Amino acid sequence: MTSLLIADDHPLFRAALRQAAVQSLPDCRVSEAADLAGVLAALQAEPDTDLVLLDLHMPGSQGLTGLAALRGQHPGVAVLVVSAHDEPRIVRRVLDHGASGFIPKSASPAEIGEAIGRVLDCGTWLPPALADAVAALPANPDDTDLASRLARLTEQQSRVLGLLAEGLLNKQIADRLSIQERTVKAHVTAIFEKLGVRNRTQAGMVLRSLELGEPARVG
Repeated sequence: MTSLLIADDHPLFRAALRQAAVQSLPDCRVSEAADLAGVLAALQAEPDTDLVLLDLHMPGSQGLTGLAALRGQHPGVAVLVVSAHDEPRIVRRVLDHGASGFIPKSASPAEIGEAIGRVLDCGTWLPPALADAVAALPANPDDTDLASRLARLTEQQSRVLGLLAEGLLNKQIADRLSIQERTVKAHVTAIFEKLGVRNRTQAGMVLRSLELGEPARVG
């Protein structure tokens, strides 16, 4: 059975996405999460999830940070980004960071169903109104390089990086992840090496470079 996870902090929009998904795939299993922590917990509990429909802005995730976390911690799960941020340059960044497609929040249920089907068939999907403009933009070398560096992190290192960016100390990270402090120190050292940074501030700046301004709310 196909398994979908809808990640959006707006209950009405989650309901709309669920309805569109079920209309397209009547036998699919659909779960929901309202923040990034809930998304990651759901994927830990259901690692065979086929597709995440991910909002770019919800608690714990601003801009591309949530997408980067998903690609780092669960690289085998396809991601369709759903956002009111529908500028071509932002959609280009979404693709450069590993998303399989982009759905604007203005999309019709038929378009949402088509996007889900296309990505589940191992394809990619962009709304027709944006496809040409996005295709005309070259991949951004900085985003491509950053996505490559983030992809080198292990799942646990990706979690540690997120907590570093929140300003947590090694002991606090150890407590949060239920691991030993010396293990956190080893992860931090590996993170610095893989990202090509020298300190915690620079590591935090890597994630902050993925942030986007808050779009106008839809719905």
